[in-house]
This record gives sequence, C-alpha cells and structure tokens, in this order.
Amino acid sequence: MVTDQASAPAAEAASKRDQNSLTCYFQGGYVLLGDARISIMTHAFLYGTGVFEGIRAYWNPDEKQLYALRVKEHIVRLRNSSKIMLMADVPSVEEFNEIVLEVFRRNKFQEDAYCRPSVYKDTEAIGVKLHGLTHDFYVLAIPMGDYIDTEKGISTGTVSWRRTSDVSMPSRSKITGSYVNPAFSKSEAMLNGFEEAIVLTGEGHVAEGSAENLFIVRDGVLITPSVSEDILEGITRAGIIELAAFLGIPVKERQIDRSELYIADELFLCGTGAQVSPVASVDHRAVGDGRVGPISKLIGKTYFDAVRGRVPEFRHWITPVYKGE
Repeated sequence: MVTDQASAPAAEAASKRDQNSLTCYFQGGYVLLGDARISIMTHAFLYGTGVFEGIRAYWNPDEKQLYALRVKEHIVRLRNSSKIMLMADVPSVEEFNEIVLEVFRRNKFQEDAYCRPSVYKDTEAIGVKLHGLTHDFYVLAIPMGDYIDTEKGISTGTVSWRRTSDVSMPSRSKITGSYVNPAFSKSEAMLNGFEEAIVLTGEGHVAEGSAENLFIVRDGVLITPSVSEDILEGITRAGIIELAAFLGIPVKERQIDRSELYIADELFLCGTGAQVSPVASVDHRAVGDGRVGPISKLIGKTYFDAVRGRVPEFRHWITPVYKGE
C-alpha cells in the first residue's frame, strides 16, 4: 500500500506524466485513463467487492526493454480471487496476459512501471451480497519507482490490529475491501513513529507487514510464516524462496512469535510494491546490528538483477513487453 509519506519517489515518477493521458483497458476497449469512470453507485465502490493484482515492470536501459514480472502468476491469482468472490466468468490467463502487456506497450514506458488489473462488481445497487451481481474488469498502468527504502533498512512496529483470518476475510485473496485492515495497521505504525507495521494473527503469531510478506534470518536459515498463518500467498514471497534455493540458503516455513523478531539476525519484507525491503528495527529494538545483513543484501541484489533480466537462471520470471526488441 502506498501512503503519502512512503510514496514520495513513486509520486515523483508519476508526476512526470499526466496520468489522465495514460492508456488503460476499460469496459472492453483501450481508452485514456482520464476517461475511465464508474458511477458512485457501483457495488465495488460502495462495498469493496473487487479483487486486484499489482504487477511490476522493470526498465532495462542497456537492452532498451521493459520486462513485466511474473505476469502469468499474478493473473492466475487474480482469477482465483475472482472465483472466491463469485466472479468466475473472467478472461482466460492468456487473454488477461495480452491485455496487460498491451497496456504497457501503449504507454511506451521507458522507466519502471506498475500495472493494476482488477475484477469488480459493476452492478449499480445498494445491498450487501456477492451473488446475483454482474462484474467487469479493467487494467491500468502508471510509472512507479521504489516507495520503500531498500538500502539502509526501515523501522517497524507491531500494532494492535490483527490480521484478518480466513474465516472472516480471506487473506490469500487481494480483495479491495479487505485492505482497510492493512490501512489501519499502516497508519497506526506511522502515527507511532515507525515507517512500517508488523501485523500479528489473532493467535498472536507474526503474519506479515501491512501489505508485505515477512522473512527473518536466524543462524543462516531463512524463516517465513506458512500460508496457513493468514498471509497473502505472495508471488514475491515464492520468488524469494526460489532465489534462496538458487543461492544455497536453507528455508523454513513455520510460526514466528513476536519476541523472535527481537532476536533475529536479519529481517526483511517483500512484495510487488515493497520489492525486497530490509528492516533495521522492530519496536525500537535493532535487528542484528541495525544494518542490512549479508543474506538480506545478497537476496536483494540478486532479486533486483533478476527482475531486469540480468540473471539467466531467472529469465522465466520476466516477459519482454516490446516486440521485436
């Protein structure tokens, strides 16, 4: 999630272009973003009944190519989220994939960018339900650089809000309405002087950041909560586990207690927006020596090289946007 304070670099990048002049896909065609409008009676606007994905694309200036990151995986998750929300009739993976790439192409980005495809209940009606409503989808893209400090490490604080459980609001799905929970968490942390939140489950175990998955390092082992701990089934998280195997770093998926964060050797958050974001402190306690640790640094460097097409072993992650280049 982007907030006013955390999104300064992203906002600066976006300000270089008039967002209303960008091209998006909306109601069956490619239109200017400024012309894509919905009614205030739209069900998704009234009740948060939509699902979305965030897909990054990275500009490689040496190759003059924009690489979209793990598009298929994001679209598969979007379709799964749609199914959970009783919106099963959506474009195929292949159709969605091509629309995403075409939106990137039509905007002719030569900088890092972010794409948001969304499926939403477009019925114009008041009434809380999921069934018996129509739905539509859109795909938009904007320029976006880093919005979390990935160099020196950030300060984090655990918060009083608890991660929504699967029996209340499925955390494995990116449901628009469910992001009020991370918004409460992020604002509490920032208003308490931290840069990011760490959210616990209802049972008191560590879940994730406000909108990022979480890893700690202890004795050379990378540890992350399992997908049964009410976390998003993160695509970047899965990529980090894949990177760790490539780098020979052991990984364990298990419960993490709050106090274990205080004695971790290293800690970092990850996600499409956050990318790989090292954590320098938790609840006013330094993580390790308070600097970015060697494993976090290695994973971060390898990740940023991989997403720009500089690591041959991870070319399967990326799709070149511009044809014939």
